Amino acid sequence: MPENSTQTEESRMGFDDAREHFKAARACMRKSIQDFFPPGFTEHRRAAHKEILLSLRSLLDAAIQRTEAGTKN
Repeated sequence: MPENSTQTEESRMGFDDAREHFKAARACMRKSIQDFFPPGFTEHRRAAHKEILLSLRSLLDAAIQRTEAGTKN
């Protein structure tokens, strides 16, 4: 039984190492892609993303209000 425990720990360590490498690769890839665009693009993209999220929040709020109004009758 100790062998299974050791193998599991080794597998987990390998998984953790791979995960860290993927995180580092993702960060490098993100940085290289960001370098293609001017800084204003990134700022505008973030603002647009925020507006999309706010519009979704408004839709959800309206749906919740309609649901609550329907249950009060």
